[in-house]
Amino acid sequence: MTLNEYNFAGKKAIVRVDFNTPLDENGHITDDTRIRGALPTLKKILNDGGAIILMSHMGKPKGKVTAKYSLSQIVDAVSEALGVKVQFVNDCMKAQAEAAALKAGEVLMLENLRFYPEEEGKPVGIEKEDPSYEEAKKAMKASQKEFAKTLASYADCYVNDAFGTAHRKHASTAVIADYFDADNKMLGLLMEKEVEAVNNVLNNIRRPFTAIMGGSKVSTKIGIIENLMNKVDNLILCGGMTYTFMKAQGGEIGSSICEDDKLELAREIIAEAKAKGVNLVLACDSVIADNFSNDAKTDIAPSNAIPTGWQGMDAGPESRKAFAEAIRDAKTILWNGPAGVFEFDNFAAGSKAVAEAIAEATTNGAYSLIGGGDSVACVNKFGMADKVSYISTGGGALLEAIEGKILPGIAAIKGE
Repeated sequence: MTLNEYNFAGKKAIVRVDFNTPLDENGHITDDTRIRGALPTLKKILNDGGAIILMSHMGKPKGKVTAKYSLSQIVDAVSEALGVKVQFVNDCMKAQAEAAALKAGEVLMLENLRFYPEEEGKPVGIEKEDPSYEEAKKAMKASQKEFAKTLASYADCYVNDAFGTAHRKHASTAVIADYFDADNKMLGLLMEKEVEAVNNVLNNIRRPFTAIMGGSKVSTKIGIIENLMNKVDNLILCGGMTYTFMKAQGGEIGSSICEDDKLELAREIIAEAKAKGVNLVLACDSVIADNFSNDAKTDIAPSNAIPTGWQGMDAGPESRKAFAEAIRDAKTILWNGPAGVFEFDNFAAGSKAVAEAIAEATTNGAYSLIGGGDSVACVNKFGMADKVSYISTGGGALLEAIEGKILPGIAAIKGE
């Protein structure tokens, strides 16, 4: 069942959203992207004549009631965005009366699900090494089912529109689906778009396919790199991981970031790319600095010949040209992770060059998917959010999907 096929008239829908929005020290929202992203789903339900019970997490309260993570702080913002006054209940396990009283067109928001450890389903206060851990884990799983059953009891149908948590087998993202039949559980419109975006870059590939993987560590991207190696024509590896690859090939990297325990892995990736005919593009030159600061003294150096006391901070001018060349002619593009320390304006040119090349390729008909917090922040910083095909709301969920993993939040609804 898809959301657009379902008629919510007279129904109460419990909707898992990702309202884990960033707040300032006064509890004011600094970026409402996640709230805006859920609006199409919520408005469809209300326009049909349904009622909504919203549930979400915020932060990592680790099973304890924590004022700074209370969803009460965002109720007014959600009300304003929806155009409907949102009711609030301050305990997600004690909302039976409020849910029962809910009328068509009304919206109720539950307090932070993670105030209960049952949401994440992890034993609290016991380390994995503890002999009693397995017993505690089993007990927690049973409690998690009861927790999900209570949430399910509030509604007639279940909608999951929280792609950002789809890779977690939590009570509200996966377990709750067991309490609804196939005709009364569905993905939200945002989730459908995310699934389609991943499918476009992994299964509906138009060639050439260029993937750009940035960030500081090759270890966090190895699963993705290995999956993409069988799909891409061009693979750009940039950011801090550049220097692990340079050192692996005998280069001098000064005091640049490096994973010394991953040098052999880097050599294996280089060999695999060669064997599979993948054009592996690494930063041949770097903008280097004498300390980790926007105001540091800078220079340009070959990425494999960085002087002692200096560190690579961004892709150099020749690297930017090479990156752009591998991106411009592509018809499918995936970008995850910056090309340098883009948070510092003096070291943002590499990431900006990547963003500009993606925007140009998209204008020329390429499908471009941007995902991961830093890449999204890059695109927003350079004012190019409207110049790419799709920006994913999911960090870890997107990465696991690209690795080829089945996401529990999706599998629970699709029966995979």
